[in-house]
Order: sequence, then C-alpha cells, then structure tokens
Amino acid sequence: MEKTHNPSNVSGKIGYALLYLVLGIIAVFQVYPLIWLVLFSLKSNREVFNASPFALPAEPRWENYVNAWTQGNIGLYFFNSVWITIVSVVLTVILASLVTFAITRMVWKLNKLVLGLFMIGLMIPVHSTLIPLFSFFLSINLIDNPLAIILTYTAFNLPLTIMILLGFYYTLPREVEEAAVIDGCSIHRIFFQITLPMTMPVISTTGIINMIYNWNEFVFINTFIRSDHYRTLTVGIQSFIGQYATDWGAIGATLVISILPILIAFFILSNKIVEGIAAGAVKG
Repeated sequence: MEKTHNPSNVSGKIGYALLYLVLGIIAVFQVYPLIWLVLFSLKSNREVFNASPFALPAEPRWENYVNAWTQGNIGLYFFNSVWITIVSVVLTVILASLVTFAITRMVWKLNKLVLGLFMIGLMIPVHSTLIPLFSFFLSINLIDNPLAIILTYTAFNLPLTIMILLGFYYTLPREVEEAAVIDGCSIHRIFFQITLPMTMPVISTTGIINMIYNWNEFVFINTFIRSDHYRTLTVGIQSFIGQYATDWGAIGATLVISILPILIAFFILSNKIVEGIAAGAVKG
C-alpha cells in the first residue's frame, strides 16, 4: 500500500524546527550573561584587564567568594537583603490582598474612588519622590532605619500588586463566600480561611515580582541608609571599589551571590507564576 505524502506535515515539522531554533538562540543569549558572570567572578584583576573578556580563567580563584563573604562584609549585607525583602513582600501582599478583597467583595460608597487613588500611584515616577521622602523620614527620625526602606517598598509596590490581584479576584466564585456567610462565618474568617488560600497562585506571582524589585533596588537604600549595619547587597558591592584599587573578582563573586536567591525563587515558583498570570488574565 502506497503512502501518500502530506505537505502539511512536512511544513509543520519545519515550522516547529524553526521555532525551536529561534527559542534556542534566545535561550543562549539569556543564559550566556550568567555564565560569563560566573567566569568573571573566578578571575584575577590581571586576567580581567589583560585577557579576552570571553576567555576562561587560567586558574579559578574560588577565594574571591571567600573574600567577598568575609572581608567585604557580604554576609551581613546578604542577611539584610533577605529579611528586608521578606518583610516588605509579606507586608505588601497582605495589605494588597486586604484592599483588593474590600474593593471586589464588599459594597461601600468610596469603592471606586479608593481604587482610583491606588491606580494613580502607578503613574508617579518612583524616584521623583526621593527628596520629599528623605525630608519626611528625616523629620520623624527614620533616616538610617530599615523601617524607612520597608515602608517605601511597601507603598510603591501596592498599586501594581493590587492591579494584578484584581484580575484574579474577579474570577473567584462568590458562591463559596455566600455559603460561608450562611454558615455564620465572619468577614475576617472568610478572608483568611477561604479567599486568601484560593489566591495563592496569584500571590506567588506578585510575591516574586515584589521580591525582584526589592532585592535589586539601589537608590532608596543608598539615600536612606548611612551605616553599614543596615546596608544591603546592592549597596554593599561598593565596598570593593577603592580610590586606588578595585577587586573586580570579588565584585563578580558578590553579584553571583546576589542573583542566586532570585534564580532559586523563580525556579521554585515558576509554575505558580504562570498559573497566576493565566488565571488573572481571563475574567469569567
């Protein structure tokens, strides 16, 4: 029995092959900077300036990581970055969830006005508020206090977090909450025991977005924090830049250490992030 040649199957295979080729090229461009940074962190200053930027390190200098962690005080900066980021993200997500629940699930006169005020926050350039915030924190004695950073991160991340949560909250069935009300469940129990657990996919999405912003933020930390005791990794990298000499290998090692938590969190929560975006994108 003769097999018929189907041109559509051939064109489909060629299309998939081209798609995978393009995606492979994009993946190389995305991953290579990370590989280059790891190689850079294992070089000496001589290799950084005299050898090709793409050359492998002649002798990997693992001591760059030891120097970064011990001599550069990176351990303290890393700890500060972790706890400030976690506190800011948790506070932002909880407050944004409360606001979104009140806007989408409760009926009150100023509902739309409050939502509009939060959305106006998306149009305000973040760093245009630097001087007013500095004056405000100076007047209430919060300069060189991590609370100033936590409050700033929370305030500026609330509008975007609320906007992402809104799309997901509109898709939640009201029947579950109505049944809870009939059973005598209070509004607080409905939120914390029913609604909040149902929104975990989108909470993961907003959490990783807030984490990336808080972890990488530089200007507010550099402006509001003066002592080394409260500095984070983004500002701590400056400790390796001296007036007469700069330890480029240690800087590379610090950068590698600083991006590892973000990569690990993204890989762990990647499925939840996709679920949250997909669920919040479709209403109904």
